[in-house]
Amino acid sequence: MKFFKCNYHLFVGIGAIFGALSRFYITEAFKAIFGVNFGFYGTFFINVTGCLLIAYILTLALENIRLISPELRLMTTTGFCGAYTTFATYGLEANRFLVNGDSQTLFLYFFGSALVGMIAIKMGVVLARSGFIKT
Repeated sequence: MKFFKCNYHLFVGIGAIFGALSRFYITEAFKAIFGVNFGFYGTFFINVTGCLLIAYILTLALENIRLISPELRLMTTTGFCGAYTTFATYGLEANRFLVNGDSQTLFLYFFGSALVGMIAIKMGVVLARSGFIKT
């Protein structure tokens, strides 16, 4: 019950504000660069970088490579990454390709997000483990 006695929810909320705003601005930037019909490029980028970031932070914290307070870990993973990553949007956009009969884009987007996301997870773990001495 210690969880409810602490202000962890405030740290999650603060992280979520920055994650949501980052997601919004990155998506808008991709739409401005590639066009409104290609906003899914932003979603793809966010999914991959979100996977990389959460793997990196959790590997640092859980393997004691770096001491990260529970508050900071919750702020960055549950808060920031939770609001930043967009797998719900990913599903909606994939469905739009399906409904529109755009099977080539559906295939590349659906499987590309998962495959490149898993590669980014692996990269996050490797990056977190390299170059740091455990504290």
